[in-house]
Amino acid sequence: MTATIPAFACPAPIGVTDRVVLGHGSGGKLSGALLRQHFLPHFQSSALRQLGDGAVVSAGVSQVVVSTDTFVVSPLEFPGGNIGTLAVNGTVNDLAMMGAHPYYLTAAFVIEEGLPLEVLDRIVASMAHAAHVAGVEIVTGDTKVVERGKGDGLFINTTGIGFADSEFRPMPSNVRPGDVVLLSGPIGLHGMTILSTREGLGFESDLASDTAALYPLVDAVKRATDGAVSALRDPTRGGLASALNEIAASSGVGVMIEEASLPIPAAVAGACEMLGLDPLYVANEGNFVAFVPEAYADAALAALQAHPLGANARRIGVAVAEHPSMVVMRTGFGATRIVDLLPGDQLPRIC
Repeated sequence: MTATIPAFACPAPIGVTDRVVLGHGSGGKLSGALLRQHFLPHFQSSALRQLGDGAVVSAGVSQVVVSTDTFVVSPLEFPGGNIGTLAVNGTVNDLAMMGAHPYYLTAAFVIEEGLPLEVLDRIVASMAHAAHVAGVEIVTGDTKVVERGKGDGLFINTTGIGFADSEFRPMPSNVRPGDVVLLSGPIGLHGMTILSTREGLGFESDLASDTAALYPLVDAVKRATDGAVSALRDPTRGGLASALNEIAASSGVGVMIEEASLPIPAAVAGACEMLGLDPLYVANEGNFVAFVPEAYADAALAALQAHPLGANARRIGVAVAEHPSMVVMRTGFGATRIVDLLPGDQLPRIC
């Protein structure tokens, strides 16, 4: 039976609103406005104001990296993973993007009344397996149950703790013109898998989430470059475009990427074309962007491609002095276009 393709509505840009809308959770312009206008004025932590994937804080004579994330994906289970594997890998990867070695996780569960216990068992078991693969321990947690209709099955919050490396601190402020932009793997797989499964579009046989723990891949790049990595970011909410814009805005440099170099799987490209979506803004859960000085770019790319998770890594662009804080893409036709942040989100509830 052929699935009926629903009429997708692009979230309209909202300039002024006195209510939270779905676009506030997109990782795009509305998310930034929510953070700047409603959180940062009240929370005065200098670590928070760095707006990284985690915070570097002192713990006695040591420095640790702490990161927290809440996962609200719908559906709970999908090809390639489930909300539990996302919860582990997503938080572990945020620590890795800060240059930290992940060690511990906490896990808090908000369970909706009526969730089948067999579903809960599968998700918790997959979390345990993902933690084992990632080399981290889940050391404490919490459970809450809410009334039927108020929890969408299951929400999971995870907090990760890793040890900082004083000689390996990738961050946007380190990026300089001339740095090469590397992408560790194909884009769009996670977001399109979620959409296909959620809406019954029939793409499942060709698509599976790329969710994976990325610290081993980061460590390989670190070793190959003697730690000379300027910045790292995993392009989850808002996709590759949002990750690049965040780095460009924080560093004050421009970014030029090449459309022809982008690793977009055929299934993702076909699904996006059919649905009128841009793969640059589709979420990923198993790759990252690295800004590396030109002198180390070849070694970094070779290290990525030598690892199973990075076999399809590509050199996709360069940091430039021109158009500071902007991302521009050279298209396959030789023209250029600005790759901006979206006001809202193409695909809500994907992580």
